[in-house]
Amino acid sequence: MKKYILLLVLAGGFVLWSSQTKCQNAGYYQNPVLGGDYPDPSVLRVGKDYYMTHSSFEYNPGLLVWHSTDLIHWERIGFALTQYVGSVWAPDLVKYGDKFYIYFPAGRKNWVVSASSPEGPWSAPVDLKLQGFIDPGHVVDAEGNRYLYLSHGYTVKLAKDGLSAVGEPVFSYSGWQFPKDWSTECFCLESPKSTVKDGYFYQTVAEGGTAGPATAHMVVSARSKSPFGPWENSPFNPIIHTNNRSELWWCQGHGTLIDDVNGNWWIMYHSYEKYFQTLGRQTLMLPIEWTKDNWFKVPEGVGSSDPIVKPAGKSIVVADKLSDDFSGDKLGLQWQFFKQFVPDRFELKNGELFLRAEGNSFTNSSPVLVNSADRKYEVQVEYTLDSGVTAGICLFYNEQANMRISVDANQFTVFNQQNAKIRAKNELGSHGYLRILNDENEISFYYSSDGKAWNRLERSIDATGFNHNVFGGFMSLRAGLFAFGEGKVKFDNFVYRKL
Repeated sequence: MKKYILLLVLAGGFVLWSSQTKCQNAGYYQNPVLGGDYPDPSVLRVGKDYYMTHSSFEYNPGLLVWHSTDLIHWERIGFALTQYVGSVWAPDLVKYGDKFYIYFPAGRKNWVVSASSPEGPWSAPVDLKLQGFIDPGHVVDAEGNRYLYLSHGYTVKLAKDGLSAVGEPVFSYSGWQFPKDWSTECFCLESPKSTVKDGYFYQTVAEGGTAGPATAHMVVSARSKSPFGPWENSPFNPIIHTNNRSELWWCQGHGTLIDDVNGNWWIMYHSYEKYFQTLGRQTLMLPIEWTKDNWFKVPEGVGSSDPIVKPAGKSIVVADKLSDDFSGDKLGLQWQFFKQFVPDRFELKNGELFLRAEGNSFTNSSPVLVNSADRKYEVQVEYTLDSGVTAGICLFYNEQANMRISVDANQFTVFNQQNAKIRAKNELGSHGYLRILNDENEISFYYSSDGKAWNRLERSIDATGFNHNVFGGFMSLRAGLFAFGEGKVKFDNFVYRKL
């Protein structure tokens, strides 16, 4: 009997290994395309190149722009927004003529930035004077007239330069009414993205609410012969939807259509991973097929958890490093501050990051963060303190929801939110190492004199509830560095390691 059990275990291991090998080596990919908190994707193809941006919410600089040649491997190329104008929600990245535009809502307004290249430099944000709406989606008709689709089913015409609205928004689309007995967060008709194909204008919209129950979010489609309707809902609605809690990907929604260089179509969208909402809404992709009567849908038998044949395009493998040895002359694109981006607050010199303390407590310290992308990982850093500084390493959701290990001249302290959990006397002086281990939402904290022999502060914290359903804000739990008080801290060799 034991022999048979062993054979079954070995066979199961072979199936798992075969599936992973198939994904990696035989032209298949596995979701997520971008692990970590990259919600509300907007993707654009220009020849053989693809560009994408996402919501950046309270992280600054904002509107991170990515480049890819195959829709699978993505490289950061720059930020389109360095001015804080509020929490940045669902953007739309488009090309019109020789210019690129990103339309986005922030601070109860709608804005646009523009550039001659996706790499930038991008213009200062322009206020479109459209209040009461979110998630603008750009569309162009056959005569070159420009419009924005807006939340709640409205459409507004744009000036030729795309930098102002012409007239008032006009209501034209009521959305698709999903069954009343479905478990959703709200109706929430939002995030309309436009595709023009074969004489039809398509709106790809989100409904059901972006968080809440696992089955809340969805992607819905409608089409019309004009930008203003009348709109006909797709017989294949919802195009994408989590049907029950047993699925791996929860709250699947907010889709953008994109064609590859061979004319095949795809939909990029976001989703929470089951039990790991701390990672935020990750970027997924599924193939799209068009029916003979010009509707689109996900092919039968293809699911978000399956190995899927890769799109056409030459793959350039990009090492998505979150670690940083600070050897560059600029802060790496993996870093974003929380709300306050003040370039003269930090300096890179001799392979070290000098960070000026901000605020008088952790709450107003504006930590600098990386977008944690894994269920299980560790982060560590070497530090050297000025005498008046409290510094450390943190896992940060927002000002109310965070955890960290801090060090000052007197002690090491572990905090869960604003409550000190455990303290240890600082016998290392001004120099040492700090480490956080995130073991599938079970968090442990360490300090060391040499980065090799670690002292564990004996209390762990469960981070499962650090997500939007508990704390709001549409954020994720991100790893990072902080300093408050008076003076500076020198950080060296920040390590993010997937385990």
